[in-house]
Amino acid sequence: MADTPCTQAPELRADLISAHRSNRDPSIGQNEPVPSLLLIEDDDAIRTALELSLTRQGHRVATAASGEDGLKLLREQRPDLIVLDVMLPGIDGFEVCRRIRRTDQLPIILLTARNDDIDVVVGLESGADDYVVKPVQGRVLDARIRAVLRRGERESNDAASFGSLVIDRSAMTVTKNGEDLQLTPTELRLLLELSRRPGQALSRQQLLRLVWEHDYLGDSRLVDACVQRLRAKVEDVPSSPTLIRTVRGVGYRLDPPQ
Repeated sequence: MADTPCTQAPELRADLISAHRSNRDPSIGQNEPVPSLLLIEDDDAIRTALELSLTRQGHRVATAASGEDGLKLLREQRPDLIVLDVMLPGIDGFEVCRRIRRTDQLPIILLTARNDDIDVVVGLESGADDYVVKPVQGRVLDARIRAVLRRGERESNDAASFGSLVIDRSAMTVTKNGEDLQLTPTELRLLLELSRRPGQALSRQQLLRLVWEHDYLGDSRLVDACVQRLRAKVEDVPSSPTLIRTVRGVGYRLDPPQ
């Protein structure tokens, strides 16, 4: 279960107070598209504070207090992104993430109560795009959300081919042997960044800046988990990759097929 209200972060209580003062941050452009979010969090106080804070930041927020309710709501209305607590009653956040990934590639950000390596790694391997450690300020979470959503924005009108793998940057699609691959926005962005520099090794820290827009080296597991998921989709034999190669002590590179 999440932290009780008496131990929750003062940052969240501050967000709750400030969110009551204004329905929406006036600095947000009125003509910008309004991202829709699904927030799955069982702690009433945290859920309410984050909902109000994210609404003030310009998002439309639907909420659920359990994994089961969240999955039901997802079937009824597809959001742009899911914010998902790890510790939920009944179905935990890891299982919710796995179930979503069976049919959908929409972005998922995990909320974890502590910076626990096991929790983070399991969450990322379950298919999450990013994670935020509680207690979290609404503005920090908003920045992570917008960074994830930017990964799906269209780019320049060009394409790159790596054998049977074709990356179309204008359509933001990837095909292998003529069939569309279902990639999350983060997986797609990682592949795009690697494909811009074929044969060049990129460090984990470089990839964190380019894809996740932050460069705390402790978050290198974001890169490793995403590479693992991406290999499972683009490689003929994921356990013996020929496209996305590990450069020992550095990071990764994308090689044209031999």
